[in-house]
Amino acid sequence: MSKITATAEQLAEARAARALYRAGQVAPTSGIAHGLVQANLISVPADWAYDVLLYAQRNPKPCPVLEVLEAGGTESKLAPGSDLRTDIPAYRVWRDGMLTEEIADASSAWEEHPDLVSFLIGCSFTFEAGLVDAGIEIRHQTLGRNVPMYRTNRACEPAGRLKGDLVVSMRPIPADRVADAVQISGRYPAVHGAPVQIGDPEGLGIRDLFQPDFGDAPHLEEGEVPVFWACGVTPQAAIVASKPPFALTHSPGYMFITNIPDSAYFA
Repeated sequence: MSKITATAEQLAEARAARALYRAGQVAPTSGIAHGLVQANLISVPADWAYDVLLYAQRNPKPCPVLEVLEAGGTESKLAPGSDLRTDIPAYRVWRDGMLTEEIADASSAWEEHPDLVSFLIGCSFTFEAGLVDAGIEIRHQTLGRNVPMYRTNRACEPAGRLKGDLVVSMRPIPADRVADAVQISGRYPAVHGAPVQIGDPEGLGIRDLFQPDFGDAPHLEEGEVPVFWACGVTPQAAIVASKPPFALTHSPGYMFITNIPDSAYFA
C-alpha cells in the first residue's frame, strides 16, 4: 500500500459513517464514502488465527488480507480511532458453523472471547467507485439494494482446519462496457481485482441468478451481462463448512469503512 492519503472531505465522510453505525444505524455500505476502501471482517479465537491466515494466503483472490489485528485488538490502523466492535453496521455470530445471531453491536463477542484475532479483507465495494467514475452504473446502488452474492461450485484451496467454496458477487454490466469493467477492477488486486466469470452463471454452479444466497435479487436490463467477482463472504462459507467453535463476521454487504483511498491499492 502506498502513502496516498484521503482528503479532509473523505475522512469526514468516513468518520461520520462509522459514527452512525456505532450509534446503531443498519444499512448496506455500497456507495458510502466514495473513493475509500471498504473491508470484510472475520474474527476468530487466537487458536484459529493461523488457519484463517493460511487460508487467506492460499486463496488471495477472494481473501485479500488488508490488515490483521493482534489478539484482543479492536482499533484498525486503516482507520485510527475506529472500533471493530461497533463501527460495522451489522455483524454475524457463528457457533460450530451455524449462524446463531445477527447484531448491530459486537462488543459481547470480545467479552466472550477476549483473544479474538481480526482480519480485514478487501471488498469489491472499493472498486465500485472506479466503475461509477467511468460511467458504469452500479445497479444495486441505483435501486438502494444490497449486492447479490452466490455460493459457487468452485472449491477454495483448503488450509489447516478450513475448507469451503468460493463466494462471488454479481453486477450487471452493459455488454459494451464489460471490457472496461474488467480493466478498471483489475487495477485493484487487493480488493478482489478482475472478475472470475463473465456470463454463464451455471458455469459457477448458480442455477437461479435471481435467487442469490446473500444480498438482494438482481435486476438485469436488455443488453446487460452478469459479471461475477470473487467475494469476501468466502470466509463465511468456510465457517459453515469447517465449523469452528466460534467466529464473528460482518453481515454480507455491511462493511467496515476505512480512511484509506482506493487509489492507495492501485496496481
